[in-house]
Amino acid sequence: MVLLFLYSCQPAKETPQQEGFYQPWQSLGPLFHDVQMAGVFPDSKTFVDCTPKSNPYEIAEKYEEVKNNPDFDLEAFVKANFEEPVSPEVKNIEENEFFQEHLDNMWVDLTREASDTSAISTLISLPGQYVVPGGRFREIYYWDSYFTMIGLGVSGRTDLVELMVDNFAYLIDTVGFIPNGNRTYYLGRSQPPYFAQMVNLYAQLASLDKAVRYLPMIEKEYNFWMQGADQLTPSNVAVNRTILVGDSLVLNRYYDLLDFPRPESHKEDYELAEELSTEEKSTLYRNLRAGAESGWDYSTRWFKDKEDFATIRTTEILPVDLNCLLHGVEVILNRMYAHEGSMDKADEYAAKAADRLSAIQQVFWNEEKGAFTDYVWTEDILEDQVTMAAAYPLYFNTATDEQAARTISYIKSNLLQPGGLVTTSIESGQQWDFPNGWAPLQWIGIKGMEHYGEGDLAADVAARWLQVNKKVYRNTGKMMEKYNVSDTTLNAGGGEYPTQDGFGWTNGVALGLLSENPVY
Repeated sequence: MVLLFLYSCQPAKETPQQEGFYQPWQSLGPLFHDVQMAGVFPDSKTFVDCTPKSNPYEIAEKYEEVKNNPDFDLEAFVKANFEEPVSPEVKNIEENEFFQEHLDNMWVDLTREASDTSAISTLISLPGQYVVPGGRFREIYYWDSYFTMIGLGVSGRTDLVELMVDNFAYLIDTVGFIPNGNRTYYLGRSQPPYFAQMVNLYAQLASLDKAVRYLPMIEKEYNFWMQGADQLTPSNVAVNRTILVGDSLVLNRYYDLLDFPRPESHKEDYELAEELSTEEKSTLYRNLRAGAESGWDYSTRWFKDKEDFATIRTTEILPVDLNCLLHGVEVILNRMYAHEGSMDKADEYAAKAADRLSAIQQVFWNEEKGAFTDYVWTEDILEDQVTMAAAYPLYFNTATDEQAARTISYIKSNLLQPGGLVTTSIESGQQWDFPNGWAPLQWIGIKGMEHYGEGDLAADVAARWLQVNKKVYRNTGKMMEKYNVSDTTLNAGGGEYPTQDGFGWTNGVALGLLSENPVY
């Protein structure tokens, strides 16, 4: 028997390929906790990606029978009863292979076939081929995929872009939203909502007429993010991912209904919360999960005390990038409904987009800093820290000309480094902080600058980023998940796991930038 997981905020439907969702943290009982805490695998994600060789409940029973034997070996028990996951094999540099040729060729290594997985697996089946990031990331990831698709489009793989959009549409239809990735342990959270942008990209590669078929799924996902908005009142200002600001502004946050350790980071979360009360643990776990939903896992951006990870308060923050993304969804819904001739629906989303545009300019503009910052709704204050999230209003054209000019000036003075744009100016040991730069934020920053007439600066950023990509590629034969953009002689680091190679979104952004200026 396999335990069926039902997402309690948006009722889930079973996928046709499997009778239920395997959840090792439940079906394995104490064995799951003991394996994770013992560090049988250096990476906590490995165990939740393992496949039981037999019924997991029977394995759990067997464990209880033998665990106290004097000669019991936990690692040997795990290896005897579970199949370890296989990570993508990525080819290194072939002799005489040019940089762009290498990027084009890597799609083969990172592409996975559609398949019906065993019910005893955390992997959720998808109907079509998809591209994985690489390394420990053996499954499809939500916001990664948009930037991967940019590169697939450049490589002429519109067919694969369509299949990936189909996969995400399938997830919306079957589980009610797009999870962080197609694993059962991600079913409590999503990631930055890029689905509408994926459909928009597909429309550019194919046609709007072909893309319109995804309109119901775009709206369904939008409703997932807005679920609870109709319950907001001055005395009930927070419901799920929606927050009431002032008398009438509805904005969004990252959130997760679940409040226990992330299964794929069980040891790390458990140890961080070990000294806390039950209530404090619940709050911390939910904030850790919400931080993972943001894609910025983790950054001082989410910390109240920038020197203390345990003060993470993601759910208390309205992120400027999330709200720009949702404005983008509203704009696309308006355009698609207008294209269909459904003018009442088009007008509805035009009004929603206008309201959010006004809110972005008012709520997130930090006059003192001269840039956009996050808003702490629990304290009615703007965050003091400026991060690369400030570029999102530029990317989505939601900044005034004056706001854009001042934001670009701030980014140039404080976040531009020899290798590109650094995520934040605070060095904390977290991977979404200084000195690391990430491909998606380079793309957002570069395109945002272009939208407001700063083409020369955008070209300079692109050149710096591609230079560090190529440098590491020449030295290692690999494309990396992230880069040290402050000291380009050093590797990137920080976070819960070693820097991964592959790497889907880095390849995608590099191809996108090269396609626009091959001399980079």
